[in-house]
Amino acid sequence: MIPSSTVTALPQARPARAPSLDLAAIKAKQQAVWSSGEYSVVGTTLQIVGEVLCEAVDLRSGERVLDVACGNGNASLAAARRFAEVTGVDYVPALLAHASARAAADGMALDLREGDAERLPFSSGAFDVVLSTFGVMFAPDQEHAASELLRVCRHGGRIGLANWTPAGFVGEVFKVVASHVPSPPGLLEPSLWGTEARLVELLGAEAHEIRSRQLHFTFRYRSASHWLEVFRTWYGPLRAAFATLGPVGQAALGTELTALVDRFNASRDGTMVVPAAYLETVIVA
Repeated sequence: MIPSSTVTALPQARPARAPSLDLAAIKAKQQAVWSSGEYSVVGTTLQIVGEVLCEAVDLRSGERVLDVACGNGNASLAAARRFAEVTGVDYVPALLAHASARAAADGMALDLREGDAERLPFSSGAFDVVLSTFGVMFAPDQEHAASELLRVCRHGGRIGLANWTPAGFVGEVFKVVASHVPSPPGLLEPSLWGTEARLVELLGAEAHEIRSRQLHFTFRYRSASHWLEVFRTWYGPLRAAFATLGPVGQAALGTELTALVDRFNASRDGTMVVPAAYLETVIVA
């Protein structure tokens, strides 16, 4: 863990993007990918990230909170446990159903809506706090998604984000998968959201303050092969990547991912204990 750092909010040049990129088609494909498998199997293991993020934004009881790309509700539930008025939005209905079931099991009230992170169905300034844990970073139009976060957050409110870093374990997983199943040319990498420089580009022009610190979520599985089995079965993007490859390509991708786990693994007892770096960021709107 590194100390918190305050980032000077100055806009910089944006990464180049292919002018012919069909973002609507890419989004539709992404939605189908995330709807496949069963992300909640993976998502529930990440619950601690939402809890820590709620503390980072100094969440207060009674505040109006929006969880963007809420998935199966980790940050939403963390905010509800602090007696906030919580709305979660996601474009995968099955994930919203899981979030609803979790909330009911815990006796909590969540207002769950189907919607797009790039076109949030809420009025400007409707929320005191806007959260996203490993969610909004996957929106294909990064600038539009960032502007929506700022739009729905009231003046003086806070935006709390948790995004995987490019050089951490998950960022490296993305690179391995892309080497076997390339993304559309010109599509910006989601892990750019896990860098301070990119967040300043996206949010700095309108934010009063941006504070970031690097943290780690630790993946704990029985073994590297167990992790691979879970992710290729239930995690939509990895499931889709394997589905596009033939037997030889699948074997090669599996071998490379297992080797990556071994490179990051801190365990010496045969289990998997892999710290994965992510950037926790608090933006004062």
